[in-house]
Amino acid sequence: MAKLFGNLHLVLAIGVIAAIALMLAFAPSAPVDINTVSRWLHIFFGILWIGLLYYLNFVQVPTMPAIPADQKGAITGHIAPKVLFFFRWAAALTVLTGLIIAMVNGYMVEALTFSGEGAVDLIGAGMWIAILMAFNVWFIIWPAQKKILGIVSASDEAKAAAAPRALIASRLNTLLSFPMLWAMVSANLG
Repeated sequence: MAKLFGNLHLVLAIGVIAAIALMLAFAPSAPVDINTVSRWLHIFFGILWIGLLYYLNFVQVPTMPAIPADQKGAITGHIAPKVLFFFRWAAALTVLTGLIIAMVNGYMVEALTFSGEGAVDLIGAGMWIAILMAFNVWFIIWPAQKKILGIVSASDEAKAAAAPRALIASRLNTLLSFPMLWAMVSANLG
């Protein structure tokens, strides 16, 4: 058992196979189509994205000042780059699968343009918040973190300037995650 659970890729593969088996077993009462698969992936990527957002804001960032300088390299050199890889791709894939869901269900344009229909406008608000959050991840947090972590060359001044930008964008995303999640679970569309 230790060998099985010690291999993350094997665990993920078995989990996907188990999900597909469940889908097939219940296909007569819960059809497997682009909508349900997109929803499943949307929830998975959303959990990954927001889970890492909360890990960064509730655990890693507040703990960094207490970590001795000689140990910070383990975080900045190994853990943070891996976290940020999954963080940014989970953000992109959450937005992408959300847009697919809206398109397949025929409400994407109405939601993104606020058509005046309550539930559609609510999901539209959630979609725009998520798009803004993903923008922050890709175009503010990630470029700043590349400087901070030394992934790209940057002067000490550039690194010092990048840190507050990354923190503000990350904390803004934490703040926005609450109304975004409310919009997503409350709209009850298709």
